[in-house]
Amino acid sequence: MNTTGEAKEGDVILKLENIHMAFGKVAALNGVDLEVRKGEIHSIIGPNGAGKTVMMNCINGLYHPQEGNIFFKGQRINNLAPHKIAALGIGRTFQKLELYGGMTVTENIRMGSHIHLKANILNGSIYVGGVKKEEIEDRKFIEEEIIDLLEIESIRDQVAHMLPYGSQKRVELGRALALRPEVILLDEPMAGLNLEEVEDMARFILDINEEKRWKITCVLVEHDMGVVMDISHRVLVLDFGNIVADGTPAEVGKNPKVVKAYLGEEDLYATRR
Repeated sequence: MNTTGEAKEGDVILKLENIHMAFGKVAALNGVDLEVRKGEIHSIIGPNGAGKTVMMNCINGLYHPQEGNIFFKGQRINNLAPHKIAALGIGRTFQKLELYGGMTVTENIRMGSHIHLKANILNGSIYVGGVKKEEIEDRKFIEEEIIDLLEIESIRDQVAHMLPYGSQKRVELGRALALRPEVILLDEPMAGLNLEEVEDMARFILDINEEKRWKITCVLVEHDMGVVMDISHRVLVLDFGNIVADGTPAEVGKNPKVVKAYLGEEDLYATRR
């Protein structure tokens, strides 16, 4: 594992070792291991209750695992608070939308970048010098990079809770990108979207993963197996907190246990090629 604080393409950037998480007598995660390499899209699949979101919550600090270790770029992050993990470079979207409904699209996205702003209440109120420059640069990044990428120029000034669900999903992704993360945790980004919106969201994920200006490593929890098999580099399969399989989409798609339990009686990967 790279312990220098700088991960190169192909290095393990995020690692989970023997993670256990239980709620009472229910074991949500039972000795789960995961290695995510810089530059890849690593998907996590499984039925409802498999432990997918619990794993995401452990990674970004909402839960602290009762056993095991989580490393980001070689640094153990098990017991860090969510805002400290975010500051290290791990962004997050949620299964249930968590937008500020009364704020505009741009204001919601800007909330993701506050962690990088150095101005305090005093010099922020004066709004001169470095504070003004920082504010201008932040706005430029959001307007020219995030809003342009997500194709939401026409709704940038609209109030978030008035938008269609698919547009709100884009705004939440935009807020996560404003954090400027090295790794982004995407918890069911396709849920509730129609076919056209799913195709757009898949394209956005590929863009932030592949384009030079972004190059963000993605951990994707998703039920849409077509999307998973199309865009993932690796796939981890969970069942009641246990790992069923971990490998490339082709390997996982041909695994008899996975095919029978989750993908139907066929080689799903073959049908997507």
